This record gives sequence, C-alpha cells and structure tokens, in this order.
Amino acid sequence: MFSLAIVLIFALTFSRQNIEALSSNTKPIGNVGEDLVFDCHLFSNVLGQDTFSHVSVVWTKAEAEGEVYVFQDGAPDLQNQDPQFRGRTQLFPDSIDQGNASLLLRSVRQSDQGDYTCRIDSSDGGGEISIQLRTAAFSAPSFTFSNGTLTAVAKRWLPKPNVTWMNQTGFVLQGSTTYTQSPVGIFSLVSTLQPPFLDETYNCRIENEFVIAVGAATVAGDLLTAPGGGWRY
Repeated sequence: MFSLAIVLIFALTFSRQNIEALSSNTKPIGNVGEDLVFDCHLFSNVLGQDTFSHVSVVWTKAEAEGEVYVFQDGAPDLQNQDPQFRGRTQLFPDSIDQGNASLLLRSVRQSDQGDYTCRIDSSDGGGEISIQLRTAAFSAPSFTFSNGTLTAVAKRWLPKPNVTWMNQTGFVLQGSTTYTQSPVGIFSLVSTLQPPFLDETYNCRIENEFVIAVGAATVAGDLLTAPGGGWRY
C-alpha cells in the first residue's frame, strides 16, 4: 500500500500541467539606433500543446512612469503606456495564441537600458521573467587600401573601443587609431596599418566591454579583398 501511494503521488506530480515563461536571452545588448526583439514566450510540458487561449501580456520596466506594453482581451491596451515607448513597441499578433509574448522595440536608445519584466498569462496558466537590457553602439569595420596603407573604418561605437591588428597567424601588429566623438557621444574610428605585406590576410579586432567585432582583409598587389565582418557578444 505504501509503495502504491508513492507511485500515485509521483504520477500526479508529473502529470500536472506546468506552464512557465521563458526567454532565449535574458541579457540582450541593444545596438543604439537599431531595432531589438525581447524574447519571451510560454512553455507547456503537455505534449502537443502549441496554442493557448485568453492570452494577456504585460511588459514593464523598472522605474518607468507607465507600462512598456499591454495586450489584453485580444487587443493592445496602451492607455497607461510610458511616453518613452509610444510608437516604438509592438507584439507579434499572429503568434500570441502560440504563447509568443516577444516585444519589438524600434530604434533602441541609450535611455532604454534597464530591467524589464515580461508577464504572460493564459487560461491554462502563465509566468513571469526578468530581462536586463544593456545598450551599446557597434559596427563592423570596412577596409580600403591605398598608397601602401591598409585602413579600417568603423562609424558607430559606444562605449569607446580598443582596436587590435593581427596577421593571419594571430601575431599582434602595430597600428594607429584615431577617434571622433559625435555630439550624442557615439565614437567613430579610423585605424591604419602601414606597410602591410602583400598576399597577406589581416584581422582588425574592435572591442569594448559589450561587443567584439572582427573584420578580415587580404592585400594582394594593388587589390584588396574584404568579405566583411561580424560581431559577437
């Protein structure tokens, strides 16, 4: 009898529906001036459940004057929306009944940085998750080659980054970098390497405390091949 009771308890525990809010990225980095999607969605442990009914979503930000975004009774409710977010936020209406509460934030500002909360509820249950947004500015370098000088230009960085030149074996080279700061505090940079060896590939690494961007350029005679760059967080 005791063993049977234990089995019944475990069966009830694991058959109980579990609904929770999840996010694939709770510490995103927003690139100032570009759009950002905060990921938030419902997860159910019930096999085959991929839709939810009577879904409501509330996005808030710590110390904001109003909500970031509210969706309830099948429509947005923005009467108490913080003025900072007016016209800049939206959900994805075609997937709300699938538990998608992700929020699109247009044209990220430095003032958007802070702690956000996503609360999503449905007739089956709901959950809440905290997301910390950090803001920065970053762009991959572009290259030119003229008069024996390899030049990398990156137009948008914040905070101010460091620049490192390396050859294809990873050996650090001596470059020269100048910075210009805009009235809103965004840095642009021009970094030069002189004279590079021909038929060699060079990496320009730009990094601050949030982002690392790396671009590669190959010098061959008077020709320059630079397939572009990318970044990682």
